[in-house]
Parts: sequence; C-alpha cells; structure tokens
Amino acid sequence: MVENKEKNIIPKTVIVTGGSNGIGAEIVTTLAKQNYQVVLNYNKSEQQAKQIQTQLEKQGKQIQIFKADVSKREQVKQLVAFTLKAFGKIDILINNAGISQTKLFTDITDSDWNNMIQTNLNSVFYCTQEVLPSMIHQKQGCIVNISSIWGITGGACEVHYSVAKAGIDGMTKSLAKELGPSNIRVNSIAPGIIDTNMNKELTKEEIEEIKQEIPLQKIGKTTNVAKCINWLIEDEYTTGQIISVNGGWYI
Repeated sequence: MVENKEKNIIPKTVIVTGGSNGIGAEIVTTLAKQNYQVVLNYNKSEQQAKQIQTQLEKQGKQIQIFKADVSKREQVKQLVAFTLKAFGKIDILINNAGISQTKLFTDITDSDWNNMIQTNLNSVFYCTQEVLPSMIHQKQGCIVNISSIWGITGGACEVHYSVAKAGIDGMTKSLAKELGPSNIRVNSIAPGIIDTNMNKELTKEEIEEIKQEIPLQKIGKTTNVAKCINWLIEDEYTTGQIISVNGGWYI
C-alpha cells in the first residue's frame, strides 16, 4: 500500500475483473493513470496482463495482476485475499469479466446456458459478495457492473447472454437499495456496440448497417466506457442506475 505523500492520503484500491483485454484493459489503464491502486484480474490472457502491468509500472503506477477464474468462488476468494495483502483494502470493484455467444435459442445446450450464467452472472455474485466485508467495514465502497444493451432490450440469437446481463441489472438495483445505508454505491453500465474483439465476427457490412441504426452513427470506443466508470467512482450521489453508453442506439 503506497501513500500519496503530496496529499497525505492513501490511494483507493480497485479490482478490475477481466482486465487484460478490450473494455477491461481500458478501464485498468484509465484508473491507474488516475493514480488508483489497481489489481488487474485475468484468467487466460497472462501475456496481455503482464504487458499492461509493465507499461503502467514504467509510468510509476501502482498495479498488480492476478490470475483467477471468477466464475469459481474459491478463486474469487484468492483474488480478494491477494488484493487485501497487496494494498490493505478494497474500495472499488469493477465486474467486467464475461463471455459472449451467438446461437439460436433452440440450439443452446445445457452446457452453453450454464457456462454463460456461471461466467457472466454468478461471477458478479461471487466477486461482490466476497469484497463486501471489506467495504462494509470501511463504511464506503463503489461497485460498477458491466452489463449490455441486450440486458435491457434483449438480443436475438443471444438469449442466454441477454438473460445473464438482465440479471446483472436486477442485482445492481437491488444491491443499491440494500447497501446504500453502508455508503456503498452500486451501478451498472450497459454498453451498446463497442469496438472490441467481442465483435470480430461482424462483417464490415454488418458494422455499417448497425451504424445507420445509431443516432450518432458511429461505434463506441472503450474509452467511452472507461470515462463513464471514472465518473461513477468519483460521483458520490449516483447509485442503482443502469447507464446506457450506446450512442443513442437504445433510448
């Protein structure tokens, strides 16, 4: 735990799940540059995680990386224990880890369904539940969940994905009410289409068609989501909200 001598305050500590790629990597970089103490959680992308760590450490930023499959509670416990040992506290949790799959509803197998719910929804349950003792003890905390436009509108051929993301939004609203008296804020960001590898299966023609449906007529950037998270962390009076970062695709 490093003290900021200039301001005589201890920087806040944040865990970012799924922080080695796409939106997660942007969140990690943005918050580290804002001088948060960051724990980047990854599962399979160790090389990318190490690259981000090296780049940020060269800039004098406080960052640790930790491998954990957050769809498994025991590994989540290890992630939380590591963070507390490294920085002494947990102020912020960004539940970003997730997977996607496009499939007709009639073709979704039990394995597909269970894997989607376990990875995208249960992971949020595990991570949130495990960090709460620290936050409740401190009488403060901030949790931001990464949902999706499809959790609000539903997505054809992505029913299991939509269900998991809708569940995240329901958890967000309920927890905001329950944790408010402990000064813990819980919000969700529901991105529209963002320029990441998650959309690599879309053709250029399909991307252009989507742009025409969006009032701003452009695809979102990872920085749009990261900036919104930075604001949600700093603002002290916003909780229980599902914030749509989607260029007006859904209003």
